Amino acid sequence: MEERVVVITGASSGIGAVLAELVGKNGARPVLVARREKELQEVASRCGPKARVHVADVTARADVARVVERTLAKEGHIDVWVNNAGRGITRMVSALTDEDVDEMFLVNVKSVLYGMQAVLPHFRERGRGHIINVSSMLGRLPLAPFRSAYSAAKHAMNALTANLRMELRAAHPGIHVSAVHPGVVATEFGLNSRHGGMDSRNLPMAQPAEEVAQILWDVMEHPRADAYTRPGAREMVAGYYGAEDMGDAETKPPFSMFSPPR
Repeated sequence: MEERVVVITGASSGIGAVLAELVGKNGARPVLVARREKELQEVASRCGPKARVHVADVTARADVARVVERTLAKEGHIDVWVNNAGRGITRMVSALTDEDVDEMFLVNVKSVLYGMQAVLPHFRERGRGHIINVSSMLGRLPLAPFRSAYSAAKHAMNALTANLRMELRAAHPGIHVSAVHPGVVATEFGLNSRHGGMDSRNLPMAQPAEEVAQILWDVMEHPRADAYTRPGAREMVAGYYGAEDMGDAETKPPFSMFSPPR
């Protein structure tokens, strides 16, 4: 990975910030993207002298296009693009508003689409590249009904990821498209969710962001379509979709642990 250029959105905190540090530590060139300049600069200071910062709003297509343009102007190429920016929600399906759904899909789906479409011409020209989309276990399983529209958005993002991979497979086998699925991570994700929420860092099952970043790094080194950050997660997904009655499966742990009382 030495001297590879890795663009990371949502890099001012959480998984993105930890991943940027890991990328820098391993000799690659991290390009940090987020809206908050002060926080980005603080993270960049821990990533080594090769780190670059781009202040941008990834929910704006023009901003994402400028990140690609400026990165190519300064670095000459991009090797990996990590769509990590995202936001949760704390609201049941029955209470969702148009604004709730619009924001969840803008932040968690359209920003990913903008990133993929912006970097893709460069990858096609080079004949290689790697897009990694940070998804969620909630994009596979309905584990937390109060995350409703976030879960729906991650399902949609997973579909776009798989469809792009299939689109590129024959003509561009050197371009990899991956999705990584963390569970609960010890970051400020819960606190920053739309309508507020619990502090994910205080949850006993929260996984350290460093472990998630290490899985992301491993996917960069060994590209594959899907990766889960916890042991047993893949089997849980397979068991749910292979169940004779998904509704019955949803009444049992781990699904029932987060279901609202009757």
